[in-house]
Amino acid sequence: MVVGWRWLWWFGLVAAAVGGVSGGDVTYDGRSLIINGQRKLLFSGSIHYPRSTPDMWHSLISKSKQGGLDAIDTYVFWNLHEPEPGQYDFSGRRDIVRFIKEVQAQGLYVCLRIGPFIEAEWSYGGLPFWLHDVPGIVFRSDNEPFKYYMQNFTTKIVNMMKSEKLFASQGGPIILSQIENEYQNVEKAFHETGPPYVRWAASMAAGLETGVPWVMCKQDDAPDPVINACNGMRCAETFVGPNSPNKPAIWTENWTHFYDIYGNITKIRSPEDIAYQVALFIVKMNGSFINYYMYHGGTNFGRNASAFIITSYYDQAPLDEYGLIRQPKWGHLQELHAAVKLCSETLLNGVQSNFSLGVLQEAYVYTRENGECAAFLLNRDGEHGANIQFRNRTYQLPPKSISILPDCKTVAFNTAKVSTQFGTRTRQPAVKLDKADIWEKWNEIIPVFDNTSIRSNLLLEQMNTTKDSSDYLWYIASYNQTEESKSEITVNSRGHLLRAFVNGVQIGSGHGFFRNQGFTVKTTIPLTSGVNDISLLSVMVGLPDSGAHMERRASGLQSVSIQENKVFKNLTISSWGYQVGLLGEKLQLYTEEGTNKAVWCDINSSSSQPLTWYKSKFDAPGGSDPLALNLGSMGKGEAWVNGQSIGRYWISFLNPDGSPSQIWYHVPRSFLKPKDNLLVLFEEEGGNPTGISVDTVSITKVCGHITDSNPPPLISWKRETLSRNKSEIHHERRPKIHLHCPPKKYISKILFASFGSPFGDCESYSLGKCHSTNSTAIVEKACLGKKKCSVPWSNKRFGGDPCPGIRKNLLIEAQCQ
Repeated sequence: MVVGWRWLWWFGLVAAAVGGVSGGDVTYDGRSLIINGQRKLLFSGSIHYPRSTPDMWHSLISKSKQGGLDAIDTYVFWNLHEPEPGQYDFSGRRDIVRFIKEVQAQGLYVCLRIGPFIEAEWSYGGLPFWLHDVPGIVFRSDNEPFKYYMQNFTTKIVNMMKSEKLFASQGGPIILSQIENEYQNVEKAFHETGPPYVRWAASMAAGLETGVPWVMCKQDDAPDPVINACNGMRCAETFVGPNSPNKPAIWTENWTHFYDIYGNITKIRSPEDIAYQVALFIVKMNGSFINYYMYHGGTNFGRNASAFIITSYYDQAPLDEYGLIRQPKWGHLQELHAAVKLCSETLLNGVQSNFSLGVLQEAYVYTRENGECAAFLLNRDGEHGANIQFRNRTYQLPPKSISILPDCKTVAFNTAKVSTQFGTRTRQPAVKLDKADIWEKWNEIIPVFDNTSIRSNLLLEQMNTTKDSSDYLWYIASYNQTEESKSEITVNSRGHLLRAFVNGVQIGSGHGFFRNQGFTVKTTIPLTSGVNDISLLSVMVGLPDSGAHMERRASGLQSVSIQENKVFKNLTISSWGYQVGLLGEKLQLYTEEGTNKAVWCDINSSSSQPLTWYKSKFDAPGGSDPLALNLGSMGKGEAWVNGQSIGRYWISFLNPDGSPSQIWYHVPRSFLKPKDNLLVLFEEEGGNPTGISVDTVSITKVCGHITDSNPPPLISWKRETLSRNKSEIHHERRPKIHLHCPPKKYISKILFASFGSPFGDCESYSLGKCHSTNSTAIVEKACLGKKKCSVPWSNKRFGGDPCPGIRKNLLIEAQCQ
């Protein structure tokens, strides 16, 4: 038997199980973290405060708690907080204290991953770029300059938390902290300076006396008392385990998705696989702390995304980029958490035994002296289900699944059976910016050699030249030609993208790829008699975020040559002029003040060119639905709303299937005014701004799909206290589809309903040979006009068995408005 869990009753369970957080001693042993003398089995989720906005934090944390989480995990973003040495910023989206206090207010714990190297697909792995210029520095090694600044920042954050009494030892919510991040991946590259650095980092962190444990992820030799933790998708299968019998098994990053890059097709990780790996980690590794990375990914605003990472981050997480619940992932994990919590006391304090149930099947059983019992029944076979015998009962295990039996009798949850509803996210244009007369443009100036102030006889490295103040660096050469001719130029670049101009006219471009960034542009150039300005715009699309010796990484142009009438001319060692950034950036055209100082023209007043600034204004759409800018008609560039960057866009970088990596770009409502919001875009390629719209984002469809055996009899568990002896189990005779519209929306239409043998599932369906003709009418009566409804699987409910002897499904899709 399998339980179908429902959120209405589940809120009470979580409130009882968590009961808010309170400060006190946090220790650990080989089984779990111990908080105030009590063992804890904790589910956590990563939410990064700067990848959302303060007005979103309450809702994100609330939905995380509703999803069954006990803790929120976040990195600390050093480059945001210390943009210059000794100058700190903790305002707005950087207000980490406010974020942690919001978590505390909602009764959840915090895992604070200070790093301060974090990777996180974040520019420079979170390190401030000014570290690059510290004399003699070697990042992340037994190097005194790096250790000095690392310790300074770590101490700064710890002292800030202490001053606000946020560590659990002070009564606050922080129960874990992390030092360094996945260092084992690069440790060998540092040779003899690697291991001493690991020992120093652990000792330094422990010496800050936070009163809570420290962890190092992907660091199998993490020194005592630091706990080594696992990152990955299959930590039950890949983790070597705690490096001491006195340390618990901790999973710091259970990847709920795959971060997306320009030029790739999104890979989806199923909720079934996530749930299976979590349950397996709990029983195989005695796992007691599991953190989902990400639970909400959010948005890489501004220029914070690392190289080739798109603006949208982990949009396929349980909470999507906009903070909307993504079903069925959120609901399936919610049900997993509820099932585990029902037997967490037995798991943590009972005696485990495991034995075979078949060639690829086994049972993990936990018992206590008072008679309590919990079991996890495992089928490792990825292709075939199995009927197994356990304690004189027969259980059906789907392929690659784990059934959880909180009382060793009744299945409360199976990792492969998704009973929660599915949701469909849609975007609808709310403001169309499709009129030419509402747009104005300003053409970026293509610089010439004589107007440059930076000169060198070498090709300068880009990052060291721009200091990360801009994505753009102009390399400009003055080339004398005796007579007009067509020659060929070859440019080799270590950067991300190149746009080549001769005498102000673009003559070619090219770009690299994620983890294969070097490329060559070779094209014919028209040279006039006399002086020719060769202006090469090298474009970064984010700084690197990982790897050993990041301080040595290089970008920008490597070589430039011209071939004319079979004569090769090497311009690499020549006189070059440089301009850091764009003139429009210097003028701050993306701000209200900057736009007012510039002379803009009608977009039809002159021929279009690459490197153009566009501006328009729009009123904020009504309602509370999240908003996104549809930039599908553009090419590549960056967008600002009221002076705040919503990130880079690169629509023209197509995936293998011919589609863009990202079209919609999140515009938080907190960025907007009711009227006259300034939208500015810098477009590199000649996109069409009249195709842009401001769209609302919402869940408009919900769908449920059940059979008479998936799940079979619905059981609603109610726990009046945390004592298993006082638990009660209530049985209902048939499973139900539960549909629930988002806030402020109601079921307006039944798009599909079939009791019988419909083909497919919630993602794609059609009527089958067996179908109860009154399906739609029955469902409409139960659901139309309601915020939520339940429809049971029942022959009687649908007027009798439409096809005796055939296994029947119930599939319903409804529209929410």
